[in-house]
Parts: sequence; C-alpha cells; structure tokens
Amino acid sequence: MLTAGIDLAAEDTNTAVAWIRWTASGAVLEELTVGAGDDQLLRAALAADKVGIDCPLGWPQPFVEFIIAHHRGDLAVPSDLVGRAWRRTLAWRRTDMVTHELTGRLSLSVAADRIAHTAMRCAAVLAKLAAEGHPVDRSGNGAVVEVYPAASLKQWGLPFRGYKGRQNGSALNNLVGDLLDNAPWLRLGDFEPMCRRSDHAVDAVVAALTARAAAIGQATSPGPADVAAASTEGWIALPTTPLTSLTTTEAES
Repeated sequence: MLTAGIDLAAEDTNTAVAWIRWTASGAVLEELTVGAGDDQLLRAALAADKVGIDCPLGWPQPFVEFIIAHHRGDLAVPSDLVGRAWRRTLAWRRTDMVTHELTGRLSLSVAADRIAHTAMRCAAVLAKLAAEGHPVDRSGNGAVVEVYPAASLKQWGLPFRGYKGRQNGSALNNLVGDLLDNAPWLRLGDFEPMCRRSDHAVDAVVAALTARAAAIGQATSPGPADVAAASTEGWIALPTTPLTSLTTTEAES
C-alpha cells in the first residue's frame, strides 16, 4: 500500500507532500517534498491508495446558506440565536465540533480564519481531480481523506503542540525522536534531517500515517446522522488505535 500526506498551505513554499510505502516489514518514507506545487499534489492524489490532506475539504453548510442569503439580500437571522452563539453555528463544521469533543482541540474555522485561503486552493485541487475523472468524496470514503496532524499526534500520545516555527526547533527535533521511538518500523531514511528541521515535513508524514489508519479502518468516520454533512463539509479522520496497529503481518506491495 502507498499512502500520501499533504500539509497544505495557500502557497507552495509551506506545502509539503510525503509518500509512505507499506510492506510486511514496516513502512518507508519514499519521497518527501517541501515547497510542493499543484502538479505534485495531483500526482500524490492520483497515485496513492489513500491520501490525507491537512486542510478543510469544505465549508459549513449553514455558512454557505448564510452567504447565499446575504448575497441575495434576503438574510433572516434566527430569533433564538444571537451574537456569539449564532456566529458559532456558522463558523465551524460538524466535524470540527466532533473533533473538539473527542480531542479537546478546536480546528481553525474555514469560514472565519485564514485557513480559508488554504481551503480555496484545496477546492481548486479537488476540482482538478474531478476533471481528471477522480471526483472526491469529502466524507473520506474514497482515495482522499481530511486529516488534522496535531489531533492525530494527540490521539497517539505524542507531543502535539509547540513544535512549529523556527523558534521551536528543539521541540520539533524531540517530536521526531518520539515518533520514531513509538514507531520503530517507520524508516525516514535520507529524509530524516528534513523532518527534523521542517514542521511542514513532519505534518505531511503524520498526514500519510493518518491516511494509513483511515485506509485500514483504524480512524473515525461519519456516522449515519453525519454522512450528509460530511459529504459537503468534509470529515476529519482521527486515529482510533495506537501507532503500532498501523503495521500488519500480511504481505503488501
């Protein structure tokens, strides 16, 4: 099995793509790029059995309806919701709230934070995939799944904050060490130095690991009541088993 992880940013400079090959003996980081363009993102999405993208795959349905109504000039504000409580229903998706309930971490709002710039790029990439004959199921039931590296790290009992930015190089280095200690079957090879100096590289690797969890049924997925929302808003896959469970004794190619 080949999984890929994309740490997506609005611009190429901070976008990273990791490719992990899974075999009977473990997993090997075959390729890692920091500064990836759309062509590399499309190649990963088309070639991998499962690709995890660290970016919202859609916008909250209530927010979309709010924007349309405002654009048409027929916006009606619910009388039972005012102020912050009402805005909260527009700002976060169903999957954001579920992730918060499970991990204590609240995702950036794709409707009200700068992550929206990245989501616009993601939407364009997904549109290109559809044009290539590979439409994406945003609920994760397909080759593409939405991931949240910090939440995955927390689920695996690893350091999940304070490792980003040049000022946190020591914490990043420690995170990579902890990851390898907990996943001795993961071989970073020549890309280990890049992981130790780039948090984008690490997030891409974690995204690829989470994609593996989703591919083998070891990650959360929307229940019957949430499938409709997930199909338009996206759904964050969270690991449900330890890192050690990602390996298998069955032969893989």
